Amino acid sequence: MLSDILLRTPARSIDDVVALMTAIDETLPDDDGLKWFNRLYLRVTVSVRKAVEKATFRDLEFLGALDVVFANLYFAALTAGDDAPAAWQPLLAARHERGIARIQFALAGMNAHINRDLPEGIVQAFKALGGDPRTDRDRRQDFDSVNALLEQVEAEIRVEFSVGIIAVIDELGHDVDDAVAMWKVRKARAAAWTNAKVLWTLRDMPPLHDEFFARLDGLTGLAGRGLLRPALLKVPSG
Repeated sequence: MLSDILLRTPARSIDDVVALMTAIDETLPDDDGLKWFNRLYLRVTVSVRKAVEKATFRDLEFLGALDVVFANLYFAALTAGDDAPAAWQPLLAARHERGIARIQFALAGMNAHINRDLPEGIVQAFKALGGDPRTDRDRRQDFDSVNALLEQVEAEIRVEFSVGIIAVIDELGHDVDDAVAMWKVRKARAAAWTNAKVLWTLRDMPPLHDEFFARLDGLTGLAGRGLLRPALLKVPSG
């Protein structure tokens, strides 16, 4: 069960993250929307781990630390269940609904995780290792270099997720495709770094920090509900 897997959190290494996500992938049935975000995230994490092993980044310690704290925010949202952050609630509430495309579930998870969790993950990584997200160009370059990996995996996933009834989308209309096209991972990650700089600047002003983060969380949840509209998928009757 998912709850049993989450008892093994928090993860302490990228290997832990991959093991936990693999267990989630193997546990969740195909009709659970969470499975499709988790599978996308697993693919990305495996790709990043391979890149780290090849030492293609300037600060491997930072990227590894960010990967772990970032993933633990995802695991924490799952553990929280009904008390999950607002950004995660649309996906967790809709994960068993019919008529929502797999890619919609995947992108809704990316929306929550990148727009809400990633700024906090960046701040946590800098707090752990030192430095300042407002001025650290090397770590920002490493961060940006991950975009190509994400986009490659996302393109592969779009093909894989276009199975069954989703394969007829082109004949029924392009609403899902349009929604997917509007969500750009590169822009979302750039905005996440900017929001991390804001959170970092506000870290010594708790009321303002908490207000900003709460608004970011709420707005991300609104976007998630838009990505998960079942009406996006027009299924013919009969």
